Amino acid sequence: MIEIDIPGFDRLALEHIVMDYNGTLAVDGALHLGVREDLRCLAKSFRLHVITADTHGLAAAQLDGLPISLTIIPSEAQAETKLEYVRDLGADGVVAIGNGRNDRLMLEAAALGIAVLQKEGASVAAVQSADVLTTSVLDAIDLLKHPQRLIATLRS
Repeated sequence: MIEIDIPGFDRLALEHIVMDYNGTLAVDGALHLGVREDLRCLAKSFRLHVITADTHGLAAAQLDGLPISLTIIPSEAQAETKLEYVRDLGADGVVAIGNGRNDRLMLEAAALGIAVLQKEGASVAAVQSADVLTTSVLDAIDLLKHPQRLIATLRS
């Protein structure tokens, strides 16, 4: 868990990170280079969750051996399913990271929503629902490893 007080934004006590898989942690089903190591580092401070429709069917194999709770969801009602997952954890203690239109509701509901714009693009709806936009998942993870950066980005 990390706690951070962001002037003009909120005091955050973050325990869970809920992440999309394809387009966020992975491109074309394969983890981005460096993500595996960064997730191991984050697991020291957070409970990690991946929720995905698993478009390429590779999430379980790619995440094998990592301290992550993996939930594969049906292709119907993905946005609502992800939102319910975040709410069940307690949205006020959740960081959500995603890029797709189906991530928009969880990004908005989470205490901190981070949209990522990478090779697979990012839905405008996801970007508008997030608190922060990064150009790589590694940068998103670095915000959580170095939370003072969040103050610089989000204070008002």
